[in-house]
Order: sequence, then structure tokens, then C-alpha cells
Amino acid sequence: MANHKSSIKRIRSNDAKRVRNRYFHKTTRNAVRKLRSLTSKKEAEGLMPKVSAMLDKLAKTNVIHANKASNLKSSLALYINGLK
Repeated sequence: MANHKSSIKRIRSNDAKRVRNRYFHKTTRNAVRKLRSLTSKKEAEGLMPKVSAMLDKLAKTNVIHANKASNLKSSLALYINGLK
């Protein structure tokens, strides 16, 4: 158990951040899966800006690495361009 008041607060704030980061990361992963499951190019193009923004926000807050966000966006764009 922590001995200092500041370390007790740090444990509480770390738990809150962990829960929030897990929620946003899981939501974004589900959005990416949903986008990859679409077969209509029009629907996929409509969803792409939202997913891209979600990935950018995760990268900005260091939940995921910036390169990973970039790689995901690139692969999703290639997927959408391959749809008919």
C-alpha cells in the first residue's frame, strides 16, 4: 500500500486514466472492425473520416503509437479503394 498522500492520489488517477483509455481503445478497435466488414464502398467512405479521427485522437493522447494509427489509416484506405 502507498504511504504518501500524493502516491495514493496517483494510484486513483492512474486507474481512472486506464479505464478511460481502455474504453476509447476498444471503441476504436470495434469501429475499425466494423469498417473492414463493410462491403459497400459508399458506406465505407462515409465511416472512414470518423474512424480516422478516432485513430488520430488515440495517437495524440499516446494511447496508441502515431505510426500504428498511420498504418491503420493507410490499410483502411487501401481496403476502401479496393471495394466496388
